[in-house]
Amino acid sequence: MSDTATLAPSADGAVVAARPMGAGGRRLAASFDAISSLPALAEARERLLALAEAPSTSPGQIADVIESDAAIAIAVMQAANNGNGPRGRTGGVPAAIDSLSSTRVVAIAARMGTYDLLGPPGSGSERFERFRRHAAATRSAIDRIADLARLDERDELAVAALLHDVGRLVLGDLYGQEFGMGPEPVDGPEERLRRERRELGVDHALVGAVLVRRWGLPAPIAAAVERHHAPDAEGIAAGVQLADLVVHHAAGDKVSPTTLRSAASRLGIDEDGLRGLLFEYPHSGESPRRASEPCPLSAREVDALRGLAEGKVYKQIAQELSLSVSTIRTHLHNVYKKIGAVDRAQAVLIARDRGWI
Repeated sequence: MSDTATLAPSADGAVVAARPMGAGGRRLAASFDAISSLPALAEARERLLALAEAPSTSPGQIADVIESDAAIAIAVMQAANNGNGPRGRTGGVPAAIDSLSSTRVVAIAARMGTYDLLGPPGSGSERFERFRRHAAATRSAIDRIADLARLDERDELAVAALLHDVGRLVLGDLYGQEFGMGPEPVDGPEERLRRERRELGVDHALVGAVLVRRWGLPAPIAAAVERHHAPDAEGIAAGVQLADLVVHHAAGDKVSPTTLRSAASRLGIDEDGLRGLLFEYPHSGESPRRASEPCPLSAREVDALRGLAEGKVYKQIAQELSLSVSTIRTHLHNVYKKIGAVDRAQAVLIARDRGWI
């Protein structure tokens, strides 16, 4: 990437853009600015504006629409983190809505340019829509992975999943669409990454992380974007890595079984769990609803209830959580009391309907 600008580690180890040099640096800055103002899918923006006018619309419903369109999510997250929101880093879309207010969020979306799903060839709609679809699919896959791996920080996971390939848009803008959101190589996404490094000296994950840091988003999100192809990725980065691989697998792209197993094992997902994940996605049923009201349950109570939802008996749940059977029974009795359920089936239905599990 020597003809644009250098990328170098900062004092705290984060990778940042070195001071741009000459015309190449201006090209990189222009690409960053262009990708920072992506057009939204017209249908997503119209649905968001319609929700704002509907009675009794919840922040959760607004968040769901925002997370269906990476461009709207980028605009909202920038506003909440880059000088237009309260002090401190906002890691997820629900928190961004809360800090900015639903009114401001809708105003941000109303000012955005749009593209049409049925736009004419050459309008740019193809690459924008390819990016949006892959981002939304990865965000959906990570919900199931978070359940299996019991990952916390669900809202940060969602944003990292939506933004993980934003660097591909930058490379496409700089070097042409063979490095952008075009079809995957015959050898799959791993070969694309090797080609980027071989021919450009940089890859889309690194470039994307630089842009996410430029937007002022929290460090864990930027780190997940940067490391979502790393062979030793952990936590949020490993979750995004596996979600990305699962989506590519579902699309028929060539994905290495070894890479899949490695990503799953670092999340504590065994081969049976991985096979089930690959079999179910993307036809695993309705996506979990986002909670539209605060969950009254403790973390352990949610864990116990999730075990019930998976069809496990008290003894199995107790073994997985390293608790006694009597403690699990107490947790579940507390659950029934708090949410007004008369039995386990009703408790699971209520919790799923409200997006708590």
